[in-house]
Amino acid sequence: MKKWLVVIIIAVIAGFTLMTGYNGLVKAEEEIDSVWANVESSYQRRADLIPNLVNTVKGQANFEKETLTQVIEARSKATQTKIDPANMTETQLVEFQQNQNSVGSALSRLLVTVEKYPELKAHEGFINLQAQLEGTENRINVARNKFNDAARIYNQKVRTFPTKLAALIFGFKDKPYFKSAAGAENAPVVNFN
Repeated sequence: MKKWLVVIIIAVIAGFTLMTGYNGLVKAEEEIDSVWANVESSYQRRADLIPNLVNTVKGQANFEKETLTQVIEARSKATQTKIDPANMTETQLVEFQQNQNSVGSALSRLLVTVEKYPELKAHEGFINLQAQLEGTENRINVARNKFNDAARIYNQKVRTFPTKLAALIFGFKDKPYFKSAAGAENAPVVNFN
């Protein structure tokens, strides 16, 4: 009788441990989904600002059309890239990040080109859009950092015992992290000559 009682107690403890691990993983995965939605929302805000920025800049008769076209094309490509956070892979996240980095690069080129047009730089609508864009870039950075924090917590749960058992049984896999853009480790060279 005592042997059966010990077996039952061990089975209950194992079941409880498995259930607790599973529930912890579900909560961590839900946090990832929530934070990912904030990342997408921040990028969507930037995408929504681009048409207004382009239209404001288009009003400048001599403005370089190629720069505007690059911004529009980068925005189009970036908004077509969708990721399901439940099935996110590192490859998908890298593609998403590359497309978003292309938008950022195109916007940077646009803002550098605007420097040649003092009347545009002084335009109130442009100044307002530029400030909104800067705030949005900050939101994107914060959202990406929060995503990486949520992914770290989730990945720690997936990799540590006893939760790792639940992860293996129920198919929970590591989530990728946002990484810095290539060359970001090098400080930009500033030349005032």
